[in-house]
Amino acid sequence: MSDVVRLEADGPLAVLTFDSPPLNLFDEAVFTGLREAVGRLAADPPRGLLIRAEGKVVSGGVDVGKVFDGMSAQRGGELWDELLGVIHQIEELPLPTVFAAHGLCLTAAFEVALACDVLLASEKAKFGLVEIVVGLTPSMGGPQRLAERAGPARAKELIYTGELFDAATLERWNVVNRVFAPEDFEAAARAFALKVASGPTRAHAATKAIVRAQKEGGARAADAIVAEVSGALFETEDLQNAVRSFLTDGPGKATYEGR
Repeated sequence: MSDVVRLEADGPLAVLTFDSPPLNLFDEAVFTGLREAVGRLAADPPRGLLIRAEGKVVSGGVDVGKVFDGMSAQRGGELWDELLGVIHQIEELPLPTVFAAHGLCLTAAFEVALACDVLLASEKAKFGLVEIVVGLTPSMGGPQRLAERAGPARAKELIYTGELFDAATLERWNVVNRVFAPEDFEAAARAFALKVASGPTRAHAATKAIVRAQKEGGARAADAIVAEVSGALFETEDLQNAVRSFLTDGPGKATYEGR
């Protein structure tokens, strides 16, 4: 197990934590730890995932001297392919994924956040894709995922300027889902993630599939998969247990066990 990327369980929730002080810079050890942790999650999915960080900042970005210095064009392309593979794995996890940003969140960390279903932020959080400082464009999926959430003009503004944007602004742009007071943030983010992880995991996976189909092909493309992905839910333990609980205990008291 990696020393700088921890993967722990909190009931039904898996918690992935970046812990590489003082700035949680993404270097080879962090990238390797992330790949390994996401691979474990894909092989044995939990009911939900929270990604967070220790320390004052979420991440100061990539350790440029260790990662980019002297890199060839061929190796650069290979690196982006490898890292986009990890981003795709996160997106394809059949469960709710939540990213919690308590402070500064730059470059690679922000791109990981954009791969998650829900992005929660503290009022103190600031976000940036600042790759222009070394003559790069964000290449772990940031531009295209920002464009999905905020529109192409906002995505280009954020990246072209290399400026930092606060949580309130990105909430207004539909990049951040919810903003919490700093003193409440850790508890609120974990409570949110635990809530969704305690829900019907297979139904959440169906929701992800339907939304993905809509993004790729519109509402009718999503309609076309509903019978397959939603019809199958009637045979899941979650639905069967929830229906029994509903009939026994009443609305709002469903319990989910199994898949």
